[in-house]
Amino acid sequence: MSTESTILTPEELAARLQPGQRLMGLDLGEKTIGIALSDGLRMTATPVETLRRKKFTPDARHIIDMAERENVAAFVIGLPVNMDGSMGPRVQSTKAFARNLARMTDIPVVLWDERLSTAAVERTLLEADMSRAKRAQVVDKLAAAWILQGLLDRLSAMD
Repeated sequence: MSTESTILTPEELAARLQPGQRLMGLDLGEKTIGIALSDGLRMTATPVETLRRKKFTPDARHIIDMAERENVAAFVIGLPVNMDGSMGPRVQSTKAFARNLARMTDIPVVLWDERLSTAAVERTLLEADMSRAKRAQVVDKLAAAWILQGLLDRLSAMD
């Protein structure tokens, strides 16, 4: 369907967006995928779901089906860059996921530096005195919202 050209920069995405289109944030973990959606004005990211990973194709189909139902203009996938800016094995697997997802849909992908997203969310949940079990249930979708909110803020600053 699509090619690598559907992996966009934030600036390229901004030029393509139409009013009312939403964005979907994805936090790719080894066992789960956190999913978040923006509102139609693209001001706020809301955590939606933590998808337990099975295999790539059914996981991608679930994500794409949700995106099509929700009028999603692009996927914002957290890129797990190391703190020193280097790219480790998790970056390569994230890029492979993004490329493979882009082949299955015309919805473009933006890779967004997610350094500290999970740590920031964990800290917030600890401050809220949430139990470890409850944190485990929500951390991935909250991290997806954190990632998405970062891009939403960037897009807002471009206006």
